Amino acid sequence: MKKSTLTGGLALGAASALLLAGCSAGGAGDAGEALENGDRKDVTIAVFNGWDEGVAASELWKAVLTEQGYDVELEYADPAPVYSGLASEDYDVTLDTWLPITHADYVEEYGEDIVDLGAWNDEAKLTIAVNADAPIDSLDELADNADLFGNRLVGIEPGSGLNRVTSEEVIPGYGLEDLEYLTSSTPAMLSELTAATDAGENIAVTLWSPHWAYDAFPIKDLADPQGALGSAEGIHSYSSASFEETHPTLAGWLQAFTMDSELLYSLENAMFNENDSDDYAPVVEQWISENQEYVDSLTA
Repeated sequence: MKKSTLTGGLALGAASALLLAGCSAGGAGDAGEALENGDRKDVTIAVFNGWDEGVAASELWKAVLTEQGYDVELEYADPAPVYSGLASEDYDVTLDTWLPITHADYVEEYGEDIVDLGAWNDEAKLTIAVNADAPIDSLDELADNADLFGNRLVGIEPGSGLNRVTSEEVIPGYGLEDLEYLTSSTPAMLSELTAATDAGENIAVTLWSPHWAYDAFPIKDLADPQGALGSAEGIHSYSSASFEETHPTLAGWLQAFTMDSELLYSLENAMFNENDSDDYAPVVEQWISENQEYVDSLTA
């Protein structure tokens, strides 16, 4: 549920008053230059390390907003400092909050000081994935067949919500305590997945959908009969408390923002699977040109 929504006129008036008065609010804490639409020109988007759907959405919005005259900065961090930074208004917005499960703890902790701008995708889910030809199809088979997977489960960042759910729900729920649970980073997990795929070996990894790995690798999700990983979630945009005042137009755009998984897959594939560089700007620009009608609708 959105915590607050200002009408366009009231928000614009509040933003103008703040800017004219030279008050500090949101983002870097300074009332910066204003755009004609009433928004402060500078905007800082916090991006979770290793969460590709958030990286893709943030890079897309950076390109869109730069074209609109904004000065956009992407700040990469783990979830905990992102939510703390939103609450302290060091960041303006983040686009990758999974609810009602994955990031619920952070929303509960900082809920009084951050604002839900709504879900832009409602098909997200946490998974344990294995190679498509693995001899098991369900998590309740993994413990008895752990040796076929090198007695390992390969995870991602220790500070991630997926790690918490895996550690607190999946491993005890399915009796996987004897597996070596490796946590490092999403790139490290994908490297392990690549190596196992190339070698034709079994592997079990923590993953989530939407993710380009489902197009890049022959993998399948293990069934979760206990529901330990939860059901499908929504991916929400969350902002600092003053964002609707400092950026009323952008807040409205993000509240209306939607992106289905097929579109997101195509952007992620272009950025992370078909691109050898971490310079995403040219790739995103090309993707925008191929999806111009959709991109134009984001700021309509």
